[in-house]
Amino acid sequence: MKKTIITVVGKDGVGIIAKICTYLANNHINIEDISQTIVQGYFNMMMITDMNQASKPFTDIASELEQIGEEIGVVIKCQREEIFDSMHRI
Repeated sequence: MKKTIITVVGKDGVGIIAKICTYLANNHINIEDISQTIVQGYFNMMMITDMNQASKPFTDIASELEQIGEEIGVVIKCQREEIFDSMHRI
């Protein structure tokens, strides 16, 4: 299974989750787990997604999500699960 960790951080605003989830659904990416908090006006979300049925390559999705983040004023990062796991073992 191709899992990806997606993180979203920035000032809270209307429609952040909707914009990102709509993009994922349109590209056949399933959200397996999601955690979201708002602390003193700052939005933080982490998602674990399944990209087995994704309609585009990982690099395109990561780039397009980063662009969506710029448009809505948040930072969106995508990491493959194996890289995320490796980084956090050090």
